[in-house]
Amino acid sequence: MAKSRDAPPEDAEASAPSKSARKREASAAQRLGEELIELRDAELAALDLPEPLIHAVREARAIKSRGAGARQRQYIGRLMRAVDPTAIRAALAARAAQAVLEARRFQRVELWRTRLIEEGAPALAELAGLHPQIDRAEWQRRLAAVGEERARGSSGGASRELFRALRALLDAQAEPPEG
Repeated sequence: MAKSRDAPPEDAEASAPSKSARKREASAAQRLGEELIELRDAELAALDLPEPLIHAVREARAIKSRGAGARQRQYIGRLMRAVDPTAIRAALAARAAQAVLEARRFQRVELWRTRLIEEGAPALAELAGLHPQIDRAEWQRRLAAVGEERARGSSGGASRELFRALRALLDAQAEPPEG
């Protein structure tokens, strides 16, 4: 069987990834680099990335021009190819998991606030059953203030205070005991 002059040697084919595979890897590195742009400086510093990459990410945040931003993201992708993505992916996954937990926490507090405002005493009795340490008189005062606020057609202070109190109460419950 005759070999074509244009065909690369078989050894090179086996060891080198295809052009498509290299493009996929480069695209994945760029997407991962784009996710770095969304991180806060403290999160970025915790990843122990090379200084040129950190500098490029910080510069990308300040760029307003669409074209310049695209070039900067490509540059970040090029720098990302020299970095092991495992730690970065793990940090981003942990960040996403934390965001999910925060969203659930917020929803739980908001659900209780809505129940307390709409149901009043029955919801407060249930909350007191779950958290016997609460001062029911203080919570009734908070609910009355929210009711007065809504009767005036305004929203704000009392409702926010109720939310903060609920968040403090529910967060204290969620924290594991020290020891």
